[in-house]
Amino acid sequence: MRIEDLVTVLLKEIGEDPGRQGLVGTPERVSRSFEFLTQGYAQDPLKALKRAIFNEDTNEMVIVRDIDFYSLCEHHLLPFFGRAHVAYVPAGRVVGLSKIPRLIDVYARRLQIQERLTNEIAAALDQALKPKGVAVVLEAHHLCMMMRGVQKQNAYAVSSAMLGEFESDPKTRSEFIQLLSRGKPSI
Repeated sequence: MRIEDLVTVLLKEIGEDPGRQGLVGTPERVSRSFEFLTQGYAQDPLKALKRAIFNEDTNEMVIVRDIDFYSLCEHHLLPFFGRAHVAYVPAGRVVGLSKIPRLIDVYARRLQIQERLTNEIAAALDQALKPKGVAVVLEAHHLCMMMRGVQKQNAYAVSSAMLGEFESDPKTRSEFIQLLSRGKPSI
């Protein structure tokens, strides 16, 4: 059964008339929407990185922070969204900075839970770059907590994944957390 057919059945099941003027194109729109929102299944996360990996003799921490992301909770098919903060300590290889948000989108555009999303981003960077360490922190609002269930509007979830030096070296972890706590630069 196609998504359009499923949405038509869903509309009927909730007591709506799929033939009503405002709903006539809804099944097709929902189908296109889900195609976009789940496009990560058709994308290879490592390909998103490998096109822009460069040999570079540097070993200082690289951080890309405040990366907006949007995903769908696999439990309720409701959105969760927030910001990602990603760091790594190179070991002779760096990746183009724009590839990190692309990597996040590949995984976020799948049915997800925040904890898995955090770990998948960290593991992919670790696999592609073989760095000294990787750190990923996600902060997100979950509509499944806001619109239904506990209905808490200001609650948000924070998850982290620390690999390599970020896990084993308290100094590296502390530097990352300290840099995240700074306000945005006024450039």
